[in-house]
Amino acid sequence: MSKYFLPNDDIEIDRYTTHNNDVNDPRYRTFVSPITNGILKHFGGIHHGLDFGSGTGPVITVVLREKGYSIDSYDPYFDNRPKVLKETYHYIACCEVVEHFHDPSLEFQRLKKLLKPNGKLFIMTDLYHEDIIFENWYYKNDPTHVFFYQESTFECIKKKFGFKSVEITGRLITFSL
Repeated sequence: MSKYFLPNDDIEIDRYTTHNNDVNDPRYRTFVSPITNGILKHFGGIHHGLDFGSGTGPVITVVLREKGYSIDSYDPYFDNRPKVLKETYHYIACCEVVEHFHDPSLEFQRLKKLLKPNGKLFIMTDLYHEDIIFENWYYKNDPTHVFFYQESTFECIKKKFGFKSVEITGRLITFSL
């Protein structure tokens, strides 16, 4: 996609700072719970994770650290620490992130390289499906949402990047190595 059609950094930062991502808000914690519960189910405190695209309020990081988990956070605008992208992780959380990828192929390649063998990539996003009338779909109204996914998209990503499996449960997508 041409950069001409993509939001620039200023537009993205302005939009992201309007999100109310309060790490102490019980509703926000509940919202991210499909990811945190998935991580708690499959990994323990001895495993090391990454909250990729953690945003202005890294609630996944906070929730897991409160439970004794070792997790780094990274966000290109609000927690830009390139050194964490040089490590590998047992699990990676991407909550409301993949729809912002300007180059999904590049980003999924990066995420897979960041995973250790037998690692898992936990994603939350709204999936587009044929029952949705696109013109009425709220998710497309965010100008920073530049890429939308269907179940079949994630099957293609699994094959292209060599994940062993992809499991889709509502808004939670879990890739396994």
